[in-house]
Amino acid sequence: MMMKRVKFECFQTLGRRRPIQALILTIMAYLVVMSLEFPFVFNGELGFDQEGFDAIISERFPRPLALESEEEMAERDAPIRPQMKSLRAYDSESSSSGPSQLRMQERRMPLLSRLMLEASFFNGSSSSSSSRSGGDGFSDLQKSARDAWEVGRRLWEEIEYGRVEEKKEIVVNRSESCQHSISLSGKEFRKRGRIMEIPCGLTLGSHITVVGKPRLAHAEYDPKISIVKSGSDAVMVSQFMMELQGLKTVDGEDPPRILHFNPRLKGDWSGKPVIEQNTCYRMQWGSALRCEGWKSKAEEETIDGQVKCEKWIRDDDNRSEESKATWWLSRLIGRTKKVTIDWPFPFVEDKLFVLTLSAGLEGYHVSVDGRHITSFPYRTGFVLEDATGLSLNGDIEVLSVLAASLPTSHPSFAPQKHLEMSSKWQAPPLPDGPVDLFIGILSAGNHFAERMAIRRSWMQFRLIRSSKAVARFFVALNGRKEVNMEVKKEAEFFGDIVIVPFMDSYDLVVLKTVAICKYGVNTVSAKYIMKCDDDTFVRVDAALEEAKKVPEDKALYAGNINYYHKPLRYGKWAVTYEEWPEEDYPPYANGPGYIVSSDIAQFIVSEFEKHKLRLFKMEDVSMGMWVEQFNSSRPVEYVHSLKYCQFGCIEDYFTAHYQSPRQMICLWNKLRQVGKPQCCNMR
Repeated sequence: MMMKRVKFECFQTLGRRRPIQALILTIMAYLVVMSLEFPFVFNGELGFDQEGFDAIISERFPRPLALESEEEMAERDAPIRPQMKSLRAYDSESSSSGPSQLRMQERRMPLLSRLMLEASFFNGSSSSSSSRSGGDGFSDLQKSARDAWEVGRRLWEEIEYGRVEEKKEIVVNRSESCQHSISLSGKEFRKRGRIMEIPCGLTLGSHITVVGKPRLAHAEYDPKISIVKSGSDAVMVSQFMMELQGLKTVDGEDPPRILHFNPRLKGDWSGKPVIEQNTCYRMQWGSALRCEGWKSKAEEETIDGQVKCEKWIRDDDNRSEESKATWWLSRLIGRTKKVTIDWPFPFVEDKLFVLTLSAGLEGYHVSVDGRHITSFPYRTGFVLEDATGLSLNGDIEVLSVLAASLPTSHPSFAPQKHLEMSSKWQAPPLPDGPVDLFIGILSAGNHFAERMAIRRSWMQFRLIRSSKAVARFFVALNGRKEVNMEVKKEAEFFGDIVIVPFMDSYDLVVLKTVAICKYGVNTVSAKYIMKCDDDTFVRVDAALEEAKKVPEDKALYAGNINYYHKPLRYGKWAVTYEEWPEEDYPPYANGPGYIVSSDIAQFIVSEFEKHKLRLFKMEDVSMGMWVEQFNSSRPVEYVHSLKYCQFGCIEDYFTAHYQSPRQMICLWNKLRQVGKPQCCNMR
């Protein structure tokens, strides 16, 4: 009897242990599975749901990309952050969700955008594109989106599954060994595409000598440097351009023109021979320095003791700098006249010249045939070592080029070298509650330097560091796989990048804007959503203060607003009638920086989900079009201010555009040191 009881108790104990053992095994299996999953959780934000990227590739990409509908959101076990009061006019229409169960996962910064396009976006019946459909039922924008998303899907798969081989030979901070001097004959120069590469740039005391001959003037019926009256004869033009270019400061884009030197022998709009100098960054020219034959005034600043412009003989000059009255007065008092020599314009058609460009302490100096002609001050944004190429184009025959006194070493120009992998630049965790302002920054994959400059400058505003405002970069995929790998690493480390998984394209920037709106209302539940570019410096405190001047019960659209602008029908930025049939654009704020209230952003997201949102390739015009549509049902407060600078910078700015990475740091330092917004000198 005793043995039976013992056996029964043992059997009972084993029976109790089996569920516990099964539970332990289940937990261990779950932990193993979780450790094998991709470390970034694609939910929260615009991220994908927690089924993982594999499920998205197999299930969602074939019916590509769409913002989730409210019905889909209701079925999810892990709802997004409650939108609370920040949706303003949309409070009653938005479904309320409970507190997010994924807050800790959101703090790990979801990497991929949840912007999705359903298959219906790509069919001809969709009303989401402003372009008319072609013969196959697809609009040009829809075709671009379809192709870009398919390519982006493949690129991301390769990155995700490790099919992209990293270049093991790249050492970020490796120094290059460069020649002390470089010499090219005219024939060699032409073979190299009329560009001399200067691998380590220039340094103080470097000089470049060009031996050449201006060509004879030729007829032009549409010269860019002159004004031709309709029906008039052609203009005779002879000009050439010498440029110092930053060949290695950008990747896959037009290099910045650190110095643009343009002698115009004939054809200038003034009718006189002139020399024009300037700089250009991202197609934005600075203020030109024109030398027209008059010597710079005595009160003007000098460059290393040299005047900006020397004097030369002009047709309308009496070759005397003093009036007749002054000359007679000098004779009466017996003052001797200082002997002066009048020089002609330094360049003559079909005549040999020797030009020397030298790098001084304060600027560049140009001498021709041994005589100083002009000096051009350095402009904030680039330094001597950035000048890694010399180009000569136009009406000139180049006989030889010599660059000497060059630096022999320079840090590697790999774009990733600009990244400073320090935890002090990492984004703070997302807050639990709503925020006042969300800033979405449009950026390209290879703009490492631009993103790093923003992290080190205006992302350090107290509003952002305290999470009262949130800023994120929105980046699409690059055609170069190694760039995408570097962006992924950058996103993992800094936690401030949202990757929109399509091949980057100017025509599809509008989709990034929709993604910004979704992130702003669904992930951070912001009262205001701001869009800007990665060459825009934002005074976060001033922008938010300006937005708060409008009562919260009113919808807001703030920026540098254009009224009655017409589409350009010709040229590089031409818009066809198929793309935009109307004669005028709606009122719209310039793209470098504008703000909308959350109710407008929610309207955009809602219309996009329903495939009713009209899309246009110019994202700022698209935003104006959406706001106008919203305004038809609810009044919108349009706030126009020139302080949202479209071109460059003005004093007391809200935003400053076309700022290079060095200018970003300069503006930030001025804010901290002076305590008020001051521009760095214009390009």
